[in-house]
Amino acid sequence: MTTTPPQTGSLFDALRSTAVRDTARLRELYERPSDLVSRKAVDRIHEAARRFIACASLVFVASADADGHCDATPRGGPAGFVAVLDEFTVAVPDATGNKRLDTLHNIVSTGRAGLLFVVPGRESTLRINGRACVSEDPELLARLTPVGKPPRSAIVVAAEEVYQHCPKSFLRGNAWKPERWLAPDAMPSSAEITLSHLRDPSLTMEDIVQSERESLLYRYE
Repeated sequence: MTTTPPQTGSLFDALRSTAVRDTARLRELYERPSDLVSRKAVDRIHEAARRFIACASLVFVASADADGHCDATPRGGPAGFVAVLDEFTVAVPDATGNKRLDTLHNIVSTGRAGLLFVVPGRESTLRINGRACVSEDPELLARLTPVGKPPRSAIVVAAEEVYQHCPKSFLRGNAWKPERWLAPDAMPSSAEITLSHLRDPSLTMEDIVQSERESLLYRYE
């Protein structure tokens, strides 16, 4: 993945010069977590976590490459599309998207990933962090058929840390309250954003819209 070098003299550089320099200072800025919060992380997928994963139709995958360049990406499917293989291991079937493979490259490079499971309409989420790999094992892939056929690969994560995440972000963001959502025209469309990023005068908005329509015809290849 190609990254843009940071700009010198940027606002970020100015703020970085006065940023928190060590974890001791960071800890001073906040109260200590409660004992309950400190103890809620476990190293296995217990029964309640398994049931939560079975309800989740969205999972966000966080990863970074060997140079520390970070990436976070959503994965979606029918409820329970992520398979719990045993009490320590989950497998996320990979749906063919834009074929950049940023997340898969990162996992192959570092062998690490973080997962955030989301159930639409519910504020609670579940996090799993741990070792990860990209599997092309045919027996495993044959088990991962949420849309009717095996994926080309799967992200397999060995849980080292499993815990329920605080629901405050979803509550503060009114994520599941349609009456608080912005009007559809309050934000730029996906096509508008893509066109502005490409800065290609040969492309029109309709070109991008048509390309997006075609890409949405197939969730898995």
